[in-house]
Amino acid sequence: MTGNSTTRFRNVALLSVASTIPSRVTTSDEIEQKLATALKRLKLRSGLLRRVAGVLERRNWGPGESSDAATISAGRRALAEAGIDASEIGLMINTSVTRQHLEPSVAVRIHDGLGLPSSAINFDVANACLGFVTGMTLAAAMIESGQVKYALIVNGEDADEIQVNTIERLLREDIDREAFMSEFASLTLGSGAAAAVIGPADAHPSGHRILGGVTRAATQFHELCVGSVDGMFTDARALLKGGLDLVLSAWKEAQTEWRWGKMDRYITHQVSSVHTDSMVRAATLDKSRVPVTYPHLGNVGPASIPITLAEEQKTLKNGDRVLLMGVGSGLNTALMEIAW
Repeated sequence: MTGNSTTRFRNVALLSVASTIPSRVTTSDEIEQKLATALKRLKLRSGLLRRVAGVLERRNWGPGESSDAATISAGRRALAEAGIDASEIGLMINTSVTRQHLEPSVAVRIHDGLGLPSSAINFDVANACLGFVTGMTLAAAMIESGQVKYALIVNGEDADEIQVNTIERLLREDIDREAFMSEFASLTLGSGAAAAVIGPADAHPSGHRILGGVTRAATQFHELCVGSVDGMFTDARALLKGGLDLVLSAWKEAQTEWRWGKMDRYITHQVSSVHTDSMVRAATLDKSRVPVTYPHLGNVGPASIPITLAEEQKTLKNGDRVLLMGVGSGLNTALMEIAW
């Protein structure tokens, strides 16, 4: 029995990807200024976020902005860039971690905001930071099977509340150094939104073929990173090791069917400099082919991969090979190849 789940697609293409970036910039220096008394009490040197995570700033929604409105905006632009009318969408999957309430789904608000037809299937998919790739995989399978012709995958994240709650809690006198570091990852989070349109490749010769990929689970690590609006609590060292081991085991086993050693671009989930550098070294990737957005956007959760791809697409040319790579809390990993 193999450890990977492998999927291949014959006639599915990525037609467009678009992102919406918040207007408000929050620097790491600003966050550390708010935490100055805690850092001094715990004898932690300033510049922690820059030095350890490589995050210089992240984005937060400004006045009049919201993750839902931004997601709708990204969806409209993705549709326009793909040349697909909203009435043609047969499936819309929302992949956000952020949600204002438990029900109804976030998808229904986005469906309504985009003016999608009543015939368009819509639902949420939750798979931590792998949500967008999971949504693409499900949509591709439904297109391949003939259930729908066009699908829209969306994501909108709002890190504002968790950021405020985390800072407030870390200023308490009962927070020790260990507790502070367990919430450190929350301070790297940023906000943003993205959307992608997927359709049949034979109807869109200029589209970017989604070839397939692999997924792999290591769910014995499901307690290493647990998050809510109150905070995200992480065993950073164990999470990094578990995540790297998982990606490498999936990568090595996939070599019997896939050739990913010399891709033109590796679009990875953006966590921090530590995670990115460790993955580059472990998989012996060419670092110049691994674009990063975490220094100025932070970790935007499931939106990180499509936002990075949207930023990078202007540098990609016909025939380039692109690999989407990510690890989601739980732990799960996914690698998906796109022929640009």
